[in-house]
Amino acid sequence: MEELAHDPHAVVSSDEDLLILVNEDDEELGAADKASCHDNNGVLHRAFSILIFNSNGDLLLQKRSSEKRLWGDFWSNSCCSHPRKGETMEYASHRRLWEELGLRAELTFLYKFKYQATFGDAGAEHELCWVYIGVSDDTPSTNAHEISEWRYVSKASLDHELETQPQNFTPWFKLEWEEIHRSHGVTLSEVLTAKR
Repeated sequence: MEELAHDPHAVVSSDEDLLILVNEDDEELGAADKASCHDNNGVLHRAFSILIFNSNGDLLLQKRSSEKRLWGDFWSNSCCSHPRKGETMEYASHRRLWEELGLRAELTFLYKFKYQATFGDAGAEHELCWVYIGVSDDTPSTNAHEISEWRYVSKASLDHELETQPQNFTPWFKLEWEEIHRSHGVTLSEVLTAKR
Protein backbone atom coordinates (compact mmCIF):
# COMPACT_ATOMS: atom_id res chain seq x y z
CA MET A 1 0.00 0.00 0.00
CA GLU A 2 3.03 2.25 -0.31
CA GLU A 3 1.49 3.85 -3.41
CA LEU A 4 -1.42 5.30 -1.38
CA ALA A 5 -0.79 8.76 0.02
CA HIS A 6 -2.23 9.36 3.47
CA ASP A 7 -4.63 12.30 3.41
CA PRO A 8 -6.10 13.13 6.85
CA HIS A 9 -8.90 15.13 5.21
CA ALA A 10 -9.95 12.59 2.56
CA VAL A 11 -13.36 10.94 2.68
CA VAL A 12 -12.44 7.27 3.08
CA SER A 13 -15.83 5.59 3.47
CA SER A 14 -19.24 5.83 1.84
CA ASP A 15 -22.74 4.50 2.42
CA GLU A 16 -22.44 3.03 -1.08
CA ASP A 17 -19.45 0.82 -0.17
CA LEU A 18 -20.34 -2.80 -0.87
CA LEU A 19 -19.83 -4.93 2.25
CA ILE A 20 -19.60 -8.72 2.44
CA LEU A 21 -22.67 -10.49 3.81
CA VAL A 22 -21.95 -13.69 5.76
CA ASN A 23 -23.66 -16.36 7.81
CA GLU A 24 -22.71 -17.26 11.38
CA ASP A 25 -19.93 -19.53 10.04
CA ASP A 26 -18.43 -16.54 8.18
CA GLU A 27 -19.36 -18.02 4.80
CA GLU A 28 -19.98 -15.39 2.14
CA LEU A 29 -23.61 -14.91 1.08
CA GLY A 30 -23.28 -11.92 -1.21
CA ALA A 31 -22.89 -8.17 -0.79
CA ALA A 32 -24.95 -5.13 0.16
CA ASP A 33 -24.28 -1.42 0.49
CA LYS A 34 -23.03 -0.14 3.81
CA ALA A 35 -26.15 1.90 4.53
CA SER A 36 -28.54 -1.04 4.24
CA CYS A 37 -26.22 -3.27 6.28
CA HIS A 38 -26.71 -0.88 9.21
CA ASP A 39 -30.45 -0.15 8.81
CA ASN A 40 -32.95 -1.30 11.43
CA ASN A 41 -31.40 -4.23 13.35
CA GLY A 42 -28.58 -4.66 10.84
CA VAL A 43 -27.66 -7.40 8.36
CA LEU A 44 -24.81 -9.72 9.35
CA HIS A 45 -21.65 -8.69 7.51
CA ARG A 46 -17.91 -9.19 7.81
CA ALA A 47 -15.89 -6.64 9.79
CA PHE A 48 -12.62 -6.24 11.64
CA SER A 49 -11.28 -4.50 14.75
CA ILE A 50 -7.64 -3.57 15.29
CA LEU A 51 -6.04 -2.81 18.63
CA ILE A 52 -2.68 -1.04 18.36
CA PHE A 53 -0.38 -0.95 21.38
CA ASN A 54 2.84 0.96 21.86
CA SER A 55 5.97 -0.81 23.06
CA ASN A 56 5.06 0.05 26.66
CA GLY A 57 1.83 -1.93 26.33
CA ASP A 58 -0.50 1.10 26.26
CA LEU A 59 -3.50 0.87 23.95
CA LEU A 60 -4.28 3.46 21.28
CA LEU A 61 -7.91 4.54 21.63
CA GLN A 62 -9.83 6.64 19.15
CA LYS A 63 -12.91 8.77 19.73
CA ARG A 64 -15.22 8.27 16.78
CA SER A 65 -16.08 11.40 14.83
CA SER A 66 -19.44 13.03 15.42
CA GLU A 67 -20.01 12.50 11.68
CA LYS A 68 -20.36 8.75 12.27
CA ARG A 69 -23.90 7.39 11.91
CA LEU A 70 -23.41 4.92 14.76
CA TRP A 71 -21.69 5.65 18.08
CA GLY A 72 -20.27 9.02 17.06
CA ASP A 73 -18.28 10.66 19.89
CA PHE A 74 -17.75 7.32 21.66
CA TRP A 75 -14.30 5.98 22.55
CA SER A 76 -13.37 2.75 20.81
CA ASN A 77 -10.53 0.48 19.73
CA SER A 78 -7.73 1.85 17.56
CA CYS A 79 -9.37 1.11 14.21
CA CYS A 80 -12.40 -0.78 12.93
CA SER A 81 -14.11 -1.14 9.59
CA HIS A 82 -15.18 -3.63 6.92
CA PRO A 83 -13.56 -5.38 3.99
CA ARG A 84 -15.28 -4.29 0.80
CA LYS A 85 -16.56 -6.74 -1.77
CA GLY A 86 -13.55 -8.36 -3.45
CA GLU A 87 -11.05 -7.36 -0.75
CA THR A 88 -9.13 -9.80 1.42
CA MET A 89 -9.17 -9.21 5.15
CA GLU A 90 -5.40 -8.69 5.10
CA TYR A 91 -5.63 -5.93 2.51
CA ALA A 92 -8.66 -4.24 4.07
CA SER A 93 -7.28 -4.16 7.60
CA HIS A 94 -3.97 -2.60 6.52
CA ARG A 95 -5.76 -0.19 4.15
CA ARG A 96 -8.00 1.07 6.90
CA LEU A 97 -5.21 1.37 9.47
CA TRP A 98 -3.42 3.63 6.99
CA GLU A 99 -6.53 5.61 6.02
CA GLU A 100 -7.75 6.26 9.56
CA LEU A 101 -4.49 6.58 11.49
CA GLY A 102 -1.64 6.90 9.01
CA LEU A 103 -0.03 3.86 10.62
CA ARG A 104 1.52 0.68 9.32
CA ALA A 105 1.95 -2.30 11.62
CA GLU A 106 2.27 -6.05 11.50
CA LEU A 107 -1.11 -7.43 12.59
CA THR A 108 -1.69 -10.64 14.52
CA PHE A 109 -5.11 -12.29 14.25
CA LEU A 110 -6.66 -13.27 17.60
CA TYR A 111 -10.23 -14.48 17.08
CA LYS A 112 -13.63 -13.87 15.49
CA PHE A 113 -16.91 -13.09 17.20
CA LYS A 114 -20.46 -12.17 16.26
CA TYR A 115 -22.40 -9.36 17.90
CA GLN A 116 -25.42 -7.17 17.34
CA ALA A 117 -25.98 -3.77 18.94
CA THR A 118 -28.64 -1.14 18.20
CA PHE A 119 -27.96 2.59 18.41
CA GLY A 120 -31.38 4.12 19.02
CA ASP A 121 -33.26 4.88 15.81
CA ALA A 122 -30.04 5.45 13.83
CA GLY A 123 -29.48 1.77 13.04
CA ALA A 124 -27.37 -1.10 14.28
CA GLU A 125 -24.15 -3.03 14.01
CA HIS A 126 -24.55 -6.73 13.20
CA GLU A 127 -21.10 -8.04 12.49
CA LEU A 128 -18.93 -11.12 12.26
CA CYS A 129 -15.80 -9.36 13.46
CA TRP A 130 -12.16 -10.45 13.10
CA VAL A 131 -9.97 -9.05 15.90
CA TYR A 132 -6.31 -8.14 15.36
CA ILE A 133 -3.55 -6.68 17.51
CA GLY A 134 -0.40 -4.85 16.49
CA VAL A 135 2.38 -2.67 17.87
CA SER A 136 3.50 0.77 16.72
CA ASP A 137 5.34 3.67 18.32
CA ASP A 138 4.67 5.99 15.40
CA THR A 139 2.55 9.09 15.98
CA PRO A 140 -0.93 8.73 14.47
CA SER A 141 -2.11 11.09 11.76
CA THR A 142 -5.85 10.72 12.13
CA ASN A 143 -8.53 11.15 9.48
CA ALA A 144 -10.77 14.06 10.44
CA HIS A 145 -13.94 12.41 9.10
CA GLU A 146 -13.39 9.24 11.10
CA ILE A 147 -11.68 10.27 14.35
CA SER A 148 -12.08 13.36 16.56
CA GLU A 149 -9.51 12.49 19.26
CA TRP A 150 -6.95 9.83 20.11
CA ARG A 151 -4.91 8.85 23.15
CA TYR A 152 -2.83 6.03 24.58
CA VAL A 153 -4.04 4.47 27.82
CA SER A 154 -2.61 1.86 30.18
CA LYS A 155 -4.50 -1.33 30.92
CA ALA A 156 -5.08 -0.29 34.54
CA SER A 157 -6.46 3.12 33.56
CA LEU A 158 -8.65 1.66 30.84
CA ASP A 159 -10.02 -1.04 33.14
CA HIS A 160 -10.95 1.70 35.63
CA GLU A 161 -12.65 3.78 32.94
CA LEU A 162 -14.60 0.81 31.62
CA GLU A 163 -15.78 0.02 35.14
CA THR A 164 -16.75 3.58 36.08
CA GLN A 165 -17.75 5.08 32.71
CA PRO A 166 -18.82 2.21 30.44
CA GLN A 167 -21.31 4.47 28.66
CA ASN A 168 -18.41 6.31 26.99
CA PHE A 169 -17.27 3.27 24.98
CA THR A 170 -18.59 1.38 21.97
CA PRO A 171 -20.26 -1.97 22.70
CA TRP A 172 -17.97 -4.02 20.47
CA PHE A 173 -14.83 -2.62 22.08
CA LYS A 174 -16.03 -3.53 25.56
CA LEU A 175 -16.64 -7.12 24.41
CA GLU A 176 -13.24 -7.30 22.72
CA TRP A 177 -11.26 -5.91 25.64
CA GLU A 178 -12.81 -8.42 28.03
CA GLU A 179 -12.24 -11.37 25.70
CA ILE A 180 -8.64 -10.45 24.89
CA HIS A 181 -7.66 -10.44 28.54
CA ARG A 182 -9.75 -13.51 29.38
CA SER A 183 -8.54 -15.74 26.53
CA HIS A 184 -5.68 -14.10 24.58
CA GLY A 185 -3.43 -12.51 27.20
CA VAL A 186 -0.55 -14.86 26.40
CA THR A 187 -0.59 -13.95 22.71
CA LEU A 188 -0.78 -10.25 23.55
CA SER A 189 2.22 -10.59 25.88
CA GLU A 190 4.18 -12.45 23.20
CA VAL A 191 3.46 -9.79 20.56
CA LEU A 192 4.45 -6.98 22.89
CA THR A 193 7.61 -8.78 24.02
CA ALA A 194 8.67 -9.42 20.42
CA LYS A 195 8.54 -5.68 19.66
CA ARG A 196 10.60 -4.56 22.64
